[in-house]
Amino acid sequence: MARLGVNIDHVATIRQTRETTEPDPVAAAVIAELAGADSITIHLREDRRHIQDRDLTLIGGVIQSRLNLEMAATAEMIRIALKEKPDAVCLVPEKRAELTTEGGLDVVSSGPSLKDGIRKLRRKGIEVSIFVDPDPRQVIASHEIGADAVEIHTGLYANGRHKAERKRELDRINRAVDIAREINIGIHAGHGLTYQNIHPLARISAIQEFNIGHSIISRAVLVGLERAVREMKELIK
Repeated sequence: MARLGVNIDHVATIRQTRETTEPDPVAAAVIAELAGADSITIHLREDRRHIQDRDLTLIGGVIQSRLNLEMAATAEMIRIALKEKPDAVCLVPEKRAELTTEGGLDVVSSGPSLKDGIRKLRRKGIEVSIFVDPDPRQVIASHEIGADAVEIHTGLYANGRHKAERKRELDRINRAVDIAREINIGIHAGHGLTYQNIHPLARISAIQEFNIGHSIISRAVLVGLERAVREMKELIK
């Protein structure tokens, strides 16, 4: 059964709108974990728009499962990861103006510049995944520069308006998964996944981990975080 990573960034987003102390993403991490989350995912952005450095330190100190840190592959972020030692990092592209991560990292073009950072992280026992589009070239390039896993960007599938569009993107995801299996690199998936569209991906047995945030936190506003996590956990079974 695939693992569920719960991204709690948007708990911090709500807090930062008033620059106060609540809701507390540390408390959210503990509740999500107690509800069955296999890992907690947070994205420490360069502009600190939601998760703060203090959150990273505190969450890493209290949760009993895995901490997965999404971050840009910059010298600052690699230095922070080496200091805080999360269980895993996921390297993602980052633009200041974007609302959310808009696409996968272009490893084919930028791979050589990522090698040194990946090597440093892995030396500290930190698992490294790379957020990539469902493109076999990007999957292969990630393997070649030493990543432990790829996280396949599912945004185009999730945002597809028509059945044919969603099927085309699902076929691309399946192809990327097949390539990843052939070269023996870990397979994660995430971005835009919801309680309504997770089913076809949950049937892909080779996907080892789903990282889901916005949909879970949105549902938590209505039914509570514990129930929202449990319901998603059931769906990915």
